[in-house]
Amino acid sequence: MLLAIDTATRTISLALYDGHRVVAESSWLTANYHTVELTPSLAAMLDGAGLSPRDLRGVAVALGPGSFTGLRIGLGVAKGLVLASETTALLGVPTLDVLAAAQGPPVDGERLCALLQAGRGRLAAATYDWHEGGWRPSGGAFIATWDELPVRSARVVGEVDEAGLEALREAGALEVVRGAASLRRAGYLAELGWARLERGEVDDPATLAPIYLHQPEGSAL
Repeated sequence: MLLAIDTATRTISLALYDGHRVVAESSWLTANYHTVELTPSLAAMLDGAGLSPRDLRGVAVALGPGSFTGLRIGLGVAKGLVLASETTALLGVPTLDVLAAAQGPPVDGERLCALLQAGRGRLAAATYDWHEGGWRPSGGAFIATWDELPVRSARVVGEVDEAGLEALREAGALEVVRGAASLRRAGYLAELGWARLERGEVDDPATLAPIYLHQPEGSAL
């Protein structure tokens, strides 16, 4: 069994995955109470599935971009679970890859832009191209404003407010994914983590670090 943990923003998501299906999943919006809410919810999910931390083959965790505090808490819990066991692997996955993994194939060669709100009118974003049956990053994540996003002839998914929706349409975005399809779900994080586990791409708890796009004190996710 693999546990997926995403605390990159105010949206927290957890999932259990057995290599074939999502056994359990929970997502909710927190008022920055990551520390208080994460471990009880995680314990309840494991208990509901009749599992203990020792039953986990791996723990996949969202690495960022995201908030300094949120990423630190999620990665800390993931490392703690892994270090407490000699058989559990740690698997870091970029946050925006989780949004991309939930999207279907392109229409007429469109690109994909996944984004998160980064505070003070800024966005953390990454672009993706369709390759070998999935969305692959075309570069690293970056910080931009609504007007600076490379969204012409692209599908956009992520945290889009009303002001952003208007800006994206004016910029020529082909589609803006909203509602449930724009939610960053740990079930997709779990699938990405499982694929890394099967390929033997395991991370070292001593060296795995969050992906920050700016100084922690400037983070407002």
